[in-house]
Amino acid sequence: MTDVDSLHSSPEERQRRIVSVFDDAFGHLIEADPRAMRRKFRKMAREPFAFYRGSAPLFYDDMGVLEDRWADERTSRVWIQGDLHAENYGTYMNSEGVLVFDVNDFDEAYVGHFTWDLRRMAASLALLAFSKALSDETIRRMAATYARSYLAQVRHFHEHAGDEEFQLALDSAEGTVLEVLEQARQGTRIALLQQSTALEGTERRFREMPGVRRLDGDEEEQVRAAYDQYLQTIPENKRQESVSYTIKDVVGKSGMGIGSAGLPMYSLLVEGRTQALENDIVLSMKQAGVAAPARVVDDEKLRDAFEHSGHRTAVSQRALQAHADPWLGWCELDGRGQVVKEISPYEADLDWDGVTEPDEILPLLENLGQATAKIHCVSDADSDHSIVPFQTEEAILAAVGDEDEAFANDLAEFAAAYGTLTRDDHRVFVDAFRNGMIPGVPGEEH
Repeated sequence: MTDVDSLHSSPEERQRRIVSVFDDAFGHLIEADPRAMRRKFRKMAREPFAFYRGSAPLFYDDMGVLEDRWADERTSRVWIQGDLHAENYGTYMNSEGVLVFDVNDFDEAYVGHFTWDLRRMAASLALLAFSKALSDETIRRMAATYARSYLAQVRHFHEHAGDEEFQLALDSAEGTVLEVLEQARQGTRIALLQQSTALEGTERRFREMPGVRRLDGDEEEQVRAAYDQYLQTIPENKRQESVSYTIKDVVGKSGMGIGSAGLPMYSLLVEGRTQALENDIVLSMKQAGVAAPARVVDDEKLRDAFEHSGHRTAVSQRALQAHADPWLGWCELDGRGQVVKEISPYEADLDWDGVTEPDEILPLLENLGQATAKIHCVSDADSDHSIVPFQTEEAILAAVGDEDEAFANDLAEFAAAYGTLTRDDHRVFVDAFRNGMIPGVPGEEH
């Protein structure tokens, strides 16, 4: 698919490039909350896969200089998840009330080469497999299996009507995917509420917990005003009954994950479908950042299609997810775009710890290939089709033609090569971080 060897340089040159990309991508977050970003970098320093998860801007900086034989006028303008890796799959309860296993986390979603999602996923598989001491031959087989399953599902969508009804659900899944779905099915709304809220008299409010802060009057008023904006972005056919949407409590939080470090967040407790206390809804309102692929997609018209990054995130998710979250929307707060979505009790992420052998991994990768094809080819009924105004499955198949095996082999070679590069990158990143070479990141506190 490409010559990853062209990205190799001396360790010193590669280190300078990594520092430069991180300064450009994360500099504003470092300035806003240097302590949170230092925690992010500490997590990335643990091992290569964690580094890879937190360094999507570096991946796209590389993709911007590599050739892509499968990208043409259409297949370079497909909705993509943007940060697709082995741990960004899991469950959600869709707007039809069906528990589905699918791709998750759309913070980096944008329009770009369809292969970028596949490459990012395949390289993550190489890193994951290396950590499990699997052979290079197995790594290539894993990536090729994923690619073949993806193309087979794209072809199925092209040849059969009703593709929006395809889903990996309780009645169709097997193996590891079924186990994840069954785990998610054990979740309950009351259990989620009990984790983060408590009854005060006859009403429910957020608990006082580490990482949670109460808002002063002005800040709370601003959040409530932003929430009113958000309500206008929910599609009419997904609106709940009239008792819904009343705010019962709101608190501030800090993004603690590798991807969310430094981004301000709010949690809102909202009245559910009824006034019963056990079905209240918890929403997150999170400041959205610039999508990593947007750093290498030079398209002013595409940038102008979005009001802000919160709008971009929500619109992209609807384009990538059939029957998207009915609470998904966007707003603006203090001049910055926010994405709003439900914190669902029915979410369970794919856990790779117990999936260790090729006879367990390969069937799972067939499912992950299907799930990836679905997000590229099947959108929510309320998505904006003007940005990608063609059938993605037809465009992909026209680009690949009858070269399925060449496509699979290219992806396998890319996975192995970029996995090796990332392991090297991790080492030089750790060296740069611990020696204070990343601008604005404070040294160790004593």
